[in-house]
Amino acid sequence: MPIQVYSFYIFDRHTECVYSKLWLPPARPQSVTAATTTTTTTTTAASGDALITSPTSHQQPFSGGSNRSSAAGTPTAAGTTTTAARASAPASSAGVPASTAAAVVGGGGKGRGATARRDRSGDDAKLIFGTVFSLRNMARKLGGDDDAFISYRTAHYKLHYYETPTNLRFALLTEPGALSMRNVLHQIYINLWVEYVVKNPLSPVEHKGGEGVRNEMFEMGLDKFIRGLM
Repeated sequence: MPIQVYSFYIFDRHTECVYSKLWLPPARPQSVTAATTTTTTTTTAASGDALITSPTSHQQPFSGGSNRSSAAGTPTAAGTTTTAARASAPASSAGVPASTAAAVVGGGGKGRGATARRDRSGDDAKLIFGTVFSLRNMARKLGGDDDAFISYRTAHYKLHYYETPTNLRFALLTEPGALSMRNVLHQIYINLWVEYVVKNPLSPVEHKGGEGVRNEMFEMGLDKFIRGLM
């Protein structure tokens, strides 16, 4: 039965997260929406009018509750053009083209978003290792040295744990209803880690900062193996 896999982590014997991978869909960026909202607010304040917009291109200006109109009492094209020109005035008066300002805002948003995702991933790895380490020690203290921590489950996810004889630790997060994935983690260790990382002559013995782990063969094999379960 297909299962939903959320993320995967590998910790070395020095408690460092040397590899992590997410299979969650990326969050929708909010930078474009925020920039559009800011531009609309600035335009309304500069023109002094409350613009009522619709999904079509038609706009009807209001000022002080009365319509601006020509001598015949109907809105004029000139009035609409003037409003549009005044709406674009703040960008030009600041000496920065609107396209350049939008590019700067968009680029900054992307950079901040990428940094925030990296920081959150690092924080998640630390929290996961701290939780696993505490539960592992508690299981051995209560059940003896032969007892082992295998998994724990919450209302939203289930964490599966596997530890190798060399103190390499694998953690896999799945949906709460998933069965035991201990055999899956063992297969990842034997068929992927040993074959593509340990036996790789270019891979160092210690994987400081994930060095030697993020090679193409290991990542492709892991992604293919996990997606075969989903």
